Amino acid sequence: MLKELVKRSRPLPSGSKLLIMGGGFSGQHFAALMRSLGNEVLCTRRDNQKPGADLIFNSSTNQILPETAFEGVTHVLSCIPPSPKGEDPVLIHLQNQLKQLKLKWVGYLSTTGVYGDSGGSWVKESDTPKPQQERSKRRLSCEIAWQLSGLPVQIIRLPGIYGPGRSALESIKSGKCKLIDKPGQVFSRIHVDDIAGATLHIIHQASKGWSPQIINVADDKPISNKDVLLYAAKLLAISNPPLQPFKIAAKTMSPMALSFWEENRRVSNELLCQTLGYKLMHPDFKVGLEDCLLQDNFNQN
Repeated sequence: MLKELVKRSRPLPSGSKLLIMGGGFSGQHFAALMRSLGNEVLCTRRDNQKPGADLIFNSSTNQILPETAFEGVTHVLSCIPPSPKGEDPVLIHLQNQLKQLKLKWVGYLSTTGVYGDSGGSWVKESDTPKPQQERSKRRLSCEIAWQLSGLPVQIIRLPGIYGPGRSALESIKSGKCKLIDKPGQVFSRIHVDDIAGATLHIIHQASKGWSPQIINVADDKPISNKDVLLYAAKLLAISNPPLQPFKIAAKTMSPMALSFWEENRRVSNELLCQTLGYKLMHPDFKVGLEDCLLQDNFNQN
């Protein structure tokens, strides 16, 4: 919950100005945290009709930021996905402007999909990326571009993201989901609160000289999608969805959905939580889903 996250966070130093490129689910939550802490924030979106659109950045329509957008900017977080060619839109259009700034920190939100399939074994930042999906290959290409940019960048790799209004609770309430039984298959997750909280923590640690170039941000407990849905049904007091073996369910899955089930890995957060000292707000899916239910009920009242 944002209120609790604010209580345990501290703002950036006075005079800081944060530019968030891409105000989607994660970007908007981080913006809300930083504004609540009193920091100056500008957030871009592709459409000025979308919530939180302080500025418009849309590379596909050549709507690029004006020079005035960069005045006083000290920190940048990019949440914008790669182009279909695997190019980073921010670097393609704005790298020269960014390099002219006196930036204290730059962050790029990537995906743990770059690790590929580990057969259910733990993956950590020192492991060589072996992306299998085209979307993950594009992400890795952007990671490399950021690392070669000369900017003070840290790559934040995220697994499956969930939060209020975007969790297994919605899947259960829809009445359309199924419990898919694929023994041994697990997924790692992260609550949007912890994306925001960990990102701020990473910035503070970098200011002290502790700045590993790549950091996984994931919770403590990779687990099957089936177990998450069962707990969501329990919280909502709704009957469990029907159980279906993966081989049968796969026949009606979209190529995108099927691709998520082709990889099996556990994402280690040892660097974030033990080395850098971040304490998760939602260390497992149960705590996270309970928070989502609480916030969903609050928003409905």
